[in-house]
Amino acid sequence: MNRIQKFFTQIKGLLVHRFFQVLLFIILGLFAYGLMFSNVKPERVQVELFKPAEQTIRSTKTVEDTYKTEQEKEEISKQVADVYSLKKEYAKNKVDLISSIFDSAIEVNKETDPDEDHKEDEGKEDKKEPVKTDAQKVSILKEKLTDEVNKNIEESVFLALVQADEDELKIAKDSTITAVNNVMSSRIAASDVENAKKKVVEELGYMSISGDMKKASSSLASAAIIQNVFFDKDKTEEQRRKAVESVEPIRILQGQIIVEENQLVDRDVYRQLELAGFLNTESTVYPYIGLLLFIFLTFAAFYYYFYYSVSKKDNKYNQLLIFSLVFILSMATMKTVSILADLKNSNLEYIFPGAMAAMLIKILLNDKLAVAMIMLLGSYGTIIFNGDTPGNLDFSIGLYIIFGGLTAIIILSRPNFKSKVLVAGLLLSLINMAFVFSLIFIMDSHYTRMEYLYYAAAAIGSGVGSAVLTMGLLPFFEAGFGILSSIKLIELANPNHPLLRRILIEAPGTYHHSVMVANLAESACEAIGSNGLLARVGSYYHDIGKTKRPHFFIENQMNEENPHDRLQPEISRDIIIAHAVDGGEMLRSHKFPKEIVDIAEQHHGTTLLKFFFHKAKKQDESTLEAAYRYPGPRAKMKEVAVIGIADSVEAAVRSMKHPTPEKIEELVSFIIQDRISDGQFDECDITMRELSIVKHSLCESLNGIFHSRIEYPESDKLGQKVKE
Repeated sequence: MNRIQKFFTQIKGLLVHRFFQVLLFIILGLFAYGLMFSNVKPERVQVELFKPAEQTIRSTKTVEDTYKTEQEKEEISKQVADVYSLKKEYAKNKVDLISSIFDSAIEVNKETDPDEDHKEDEGKEDKKEPVKTDAQKVSILKEKLTDEVNKNIEESVFLALVQADEDELKIAKDSTITAVNNVMSSRIAASDVENAKKKVVEELGYMSISGDMKKASSSLASAAIIQNVFFDKDKTEEQRRKAVESVEPIRILQGQIIVEENQLVDRDVYRQLELAGFLNTESTVYPYIGLLLFIFLTFAAFYYYFYYSVSKKDNKYNQLLIFSLVFILSMATMKTVSILADLKNSNLEYIFPGAMAAMLIKILLNDKLAVAMIMLLGSYGTIIFNGDTPGNLDFSIGLYIIFGGLTAIIILSRPNFKSKVLVAGLLLSLINMAFVFSLIFIMDSHYTRMEYLYYAAAAIGSGVGSAVLTMGLLPFFEAGFGILSSIKLIELANPNHPLLRRILIEAPGTYHHSVMVANLAESACEAIGSNGLLARVGSYYHDIGKTKRPHFFIENQMNEENPHDRLQPEISRDIIIAHAVDGGEMLRSHKFPKEIVDIAEQHHGTTLLKFFFHKAKKQDESTLEAAYRYPGPRAKMKEVAVIGIADSVEAAVRSMKHPTPEKIEELVSFIIQDRISDGQFDECDITMRELSIVKHSLCESLNGIFHSRIEYPESDKLGQKVKE
């Protein structure tokens, strides 16, 4: 174990304790806080009133310009016209008044007309009352009206009313009421009263009555015309309130240019700078509190996600340490790119290799943690890549980082790209480029051809850079943490690997057997959620030790004489048992990963060499069973347990003369049960349920492999007929 691996092993040992786990999260949070501190620090500028600005100043936050908002509200309020309400009841009141005057006049004329009195007493003694004079009639009429009405009616009008007959009064009444109602139903302001009076008089000028009656009607109608529209204070204030409420607050937007370089700083500009916080001598703590809260929330979410999605059996502390290192490396890279972008005043952020973190975590750990990593980086990227506007959040770059990382995870999940990181990076570059252009088009930004080329180059650089950095850092993590990545496994699975070629050339039967075991073990491991790729590669090399004495193993004898027939059982035992030990030594000498070495040494566990034990037992009854067992150790991983079962099952089924599904199932069940009874899984966390799934998977695979060997009587007869 090298020094780096020892160092990380010591760190992992500390992380077993909750205190050091919390301490690690605090360190990561402080690290992130330190990197983003300058991005939220309020900016202070030196400007003087009525002097040119030394630099272009953009607002670092969105703030309401209360002064301009109030000015706008006052202007809008002034533009609201006064509201005048129409008193509709005035028209009815005046019509009723005119009607009552004429009705009273008609009554007076009836009461004082001598032709109408005592008609029922005709033929009787003549007792007629003296005829009423016009003055008396006027007096009677006034008694029927109110004093207020009498004051506003001229004597000539009263006289005309009492002198007219009933028919003339009715005509005058109807015409006057109609004219007054028509005019009073329209809006009459104080300034319009005289015109309204003239209008009603003109309308009555066409009546077919006497001149005196016409004048009297016109006088009454003119007196009835009054102002019926009045200023409505409540409604006016309501309209102004609504208008003021509709005014949108005038804001100084985040990123908005307040003053350009060499522009004169007038009072309005100075006030805006003060509003935006550039002139405040008092420092505010809110941005720092906000950043601290943001980091706390994101890490709290990750803490919950990590501890409830990663079980202890997945080597939680190893994963936490790897995640932390990749996070620190990615954040440092992000800040470096941000500083360079600010120095060169260019959009270098799109070249940030954000997908590197997702690729590393995907390859070294798993998809879930890779997604968590890219979400963290995307969130923090919105702050770090905020350009020259502290406090700004650049969501476009955050989306870019998240999209690129998720795309990388998806690409590497495809079987064709698992070991082709560089090819995946090239494909990611094209997708990144398309995504950048989509953001540009959405924001309707207008760039020159060179700027479009720049963004395209940045996107390509991000994808390729992510792949190159991933390939460069993988060996460091693999060596430092003893991790067997999928890329390393695929590399070992290459048929051109020297050891695989050696097996193929020196022990072809063993090679074929290993390939068959690999197929069986991979399917079974995937069925129980274990590492199928590790099972496949481990199966390829599990019998590498047989290459030292290939002809002593039956699969390589090719119908030759079995050398064990001439050997003592204890010698045969030593040769057979040695292949597990020799295999482990050979793999170690070629610096193979520990997991592959363990598979070679543990796949037989401490099982009994039954054939040679019984052979020795016949020669010497005192032979001990322990002497004919493999030295072990027993299987420590599920993958080793499955490979051990698949190894025995494949060899046993291959030796069957007429394998049928029933025989295969019976054989697989026997082998699994025999190993359980023998305690071969006592040091492995494989469950009975998982063993049942393994059994089902092995039976399915074996039936598919050996179905062509199953003989059916009808088929044999048909084949015989064809030969004949």
